[in-house]
Order: sequence, then structure tokens, then C-alpha cells
Amino acid sequence: MLTKRTRYAIRALIYIYFQNSNNRRPLIKEISSEIDAPPAFTAKILQSLARHKLVSSAKGRGGGFFFPGNISEITIYDVINVIEGDGIFRDCGFGLKNCNDDNPCPVHYKYKTVRDDFYKLVKEETIASLAQKVEKGEAVLNNNYKN
Repeated sequence: MLTKRTRYAIRALIYIYFQNSNNRRPLIKEISSEIDAPPAFTAKILQSLARHKLVSSAKGRGGGFFFPGNISEITIYDVINVIEGDGIFRDCGFGLKNCNDDNPCPVHYKYKTVRDDFYKLVKEETIASLAQKVEKGEAVLNNNYKN
């Protein structure tokens, strides 16, 4: 359901969260290595997130990525909206332009339920809540990373 770009963005933000909680500001190379993404691709993703003020960066000594405000307020929806837009929460599962309750595609009603449940999930979950699951050992960021 999510693009590779969005999945990398979420993983990168969770990794930044962990590093910031240890008073560190990770750099692109480190982040990309930990989330198993190409450095140039990671840089573009983080640049986009920074443009929308979900994350900030500083250059020079002590530089790297950090959260400018309250991390507990950044929802997964915010990340998806920045990277993909909100079409994923409105569009037809078959990609039909005129699909709606009056003119449904073959999977309209079932897909609408899944899409609406997914919308609720991403509006409730935050970067911090996902990171806390990793901290508690309830989830993993990747197969190599241990907080």
C-alpha cells in the first residue's frame, strides 16, 4: 500500500528518533545504512521531510538530523501526506476515476473498508509510538538494528 519512498521515510524518522533520544544527530550515510536505503535516495526523502518541517538538519560540527518540535505529534499520516499526498485515502483500488458509492468498481465496498481502517491507523500512530514499540521489543526497525 505504501511506496518504498514512504516506507524509507518512516524508518528514517524512527531511527532519527532513537539517535536524538541518545543526544545524537545522525547523518545521511548512517541513516541510509541503518534503514537499508541508498544514500542519495535517503537524502532526497529527508530533504522533502525537512521542507515540510517534519525534521530539521544542521551542518557542521554537531550537525545531522533532529526533530524541530514535539515528535509525539508527527503521525504516520503526516509522513504519507508529505511523500505521497492523500490520494491513497480517497482513490479507487482499481484506479478508476469515477468510482464511488453510486458507481462502484468490483471491489469498492471492501476496499473502502480497508482504506478507511488504514486511514484511522495512520492518523492514530505517531513516529514516537512506533519507536516505543521497537524500544519495548514489540517490533523491529530492521533485522540489524537494536535500540
